[in-house]
Order: sequence, then C-alpha cells, then structure tokens
Amino acid sequence: MEKICVVVPCYNEEESLPMFYEEISRIAEEMGKEHPLEFEFLFVNDGSKDKTLELIKGYSAKDERVRYISFSRNFGKEAGILAGLKGSDGDYCVVIDADLQHPPALIPQMYSYVHDEGYDCAATRRVSRKGEPKLLSFFSSMFYKVINSISDTHIIDGAQDYRFMTRAMVDSIVALPEYNRFSKGIFSWVGFDTKFIPIENVERKAGKSTWNFRSLFRYSMEGIFAFSTVPLSFCTWLGVSFCLVALAVMTATLVKKIFFGENVSGYPTIITLVSVLSGVQLLCTGIIAQYIAKMYIEVKHRPKFIPKETNLESDRVKKL
Repeated sequence: MEKICVVVPCYNEEESLPMFYEEISRIAEEMGKEHPLEFEFLFVNDGSKDKTLELIKGYSAKDERVRYISFSRNFGKEAGILAGLKGSDGDYCVVIDADLQHPPALIPQMYSYVHDEGYDCAATRRVSRKGEPKLLSFFSSMFYKVINSISDTHIIDGAQDYRFMTRAMVDSIVALPEYNRFSKGIFSWVGFDTKFIPIENVERKAGKSTWNFRSLFRYSMEGIFAFSTVPLSFCTWLGVSFCLVALAVMTATLVKKIFFGENVSGYPTIITLVSVLSGVQLLCTGIIAQYIAKMYIEVKHRPKFIPKETNLESDRVKKL
C-alpha cells in the first residue's frame, strides 16, 4: 500500500483549519476507495499565536493519521515546508496551505499525473489573479520576468507551492543545505518532470493573510539573491559605464578649454557628479552587502527551525 503524506504549514490558521481538515479527510476517504492508499496529515505549526496547535492536537487525539511538528517560535513558511518534507516518510508528498487557497480536490488529479503518467511532480499554476490588488499583481508579474531574465533557473510565472511529489524529488529538495531558502526556485532547480495544472486564483475561505506588500517584496529579493549573481555583475558594468562617462566629460572639458578658450563652470558640475557617483557607490555597496549578509548567515550554520514538540516517531524526529 502506497502512502501519501500531506504537509500543511500553519500560522494562525484557527479559523480555516476546521474546514481544511474536513475537506482533506473527505478527499482521502474518496481516494482510499479507488486506490490502495494510506494517508498521513503532517501539520507544521509555525509558532502560531492563536488556537492552531490546540486544534491540531485535537485532531491528532481522534485521528491516527494526524501528525504534527510545532516550532519554538515563528520561523517562516519556508522553514515549515522544509520541516514537513524532512518529517515525511510517504511514497508521495503533498505540500498544501491550510487556508483552502490550494484546493484539496485537485489531489486525485495530481496523483493520476504522477502515478499513472510518470511525472515526478504535479503542481498548480495560477493563470489569473482575480481578487488580488492590481498593484500587487503587477509587481508579482514583473518579479517573474526579472528573475527569469537574470537567472539560469527558470521559474514558471504563477507557480505555487502546492505540489504533489515523489519521494525521490522530496529527498533531493531536503538534501539542499542552504539556510536562505526560496522554495519556488528550489523546486525548479532540482529538475524532475513537472506537470503544471492551471487554476484560477482562489481567495481564502477564512482568516486573514499574513502576507503583505513588504513581506512579498522581501521574499522576492530572497529569490533574486538566491538564484542569480547578475546584481553583482550589474555593479561592475555600472562602474565601467560611469568611468566611460567621466572620461567623455573630461575630454569635452579639455577640448572646450584648450581649443575654444571657454570657461567651464565647475561648481554645479562637481556637485552633480559627486551626488550621482555617491549614489551609485552606495547602491553597489548595498548589493554587495546583501550577498555578504547571506554568506554570513549561511556560515553560522544555525538550524532552520527548532521543533518544540511533535508526535512523530523517534526515528523521524532524528531527521528534523
């Protein structure tokens, strides 16, 4: 009997969890009637401040399929995904959000693509952003265009973390040791044959999203710095360009003075050049500092998350 482990990162999902648990249980029951499958629901509580953990423990007490990992504090969704993948032991693994923006009803279709058609992964891809603020949609679209133009790793526009993966793909993802993780890029970087399922944007059924423009911007910067060194090359070419501009300005100034006897006004020119060059230097220093900061965090080798409590078996706890 094959086993499907459903990994569910949770942060303050008290309102949506009852609906999610009911829906995922229904899907598991229906699939179990058609295929010889065993299900496990692995909830990862990412330091929630509401009753999320209390609800998960309640499900665990009455349903032996429910497992959980609870962090000592909030470490972020990336840590939640990694912990769930590390703690899973199924033949297949599903990463899904608890807010029902990732429809559990697609899991049978995903299973069919992977089990019957030979794909290593089935993932969803948003083909519309209906219900999302237009400014946020614009910047999201621009992010994919930018990162795909500067990175060797191609990330599908609209690709979501909602994925159904084989054990081989999960093991490859877990084996990557970096602290600064950008799952969308990692999913693409490891390769494997992926079938993308186009879906419309689905709004949350309950609760409030913790993502805002600032957090999404920081997340996009994580992706750019994690999967491209072009910003560093940009600093080099920017420096070369300004050297050429400075050479051209100096040549023009000398020609005017030597051959035409013109008095060149120095004060405005100097102030302008100093201001521009200072801004460019600070920009380049800032870009380099971002890479150095990422390296600094990586070399400290701090854990990506700290489990506070779990009901996983001891051999699986050792993998965390």
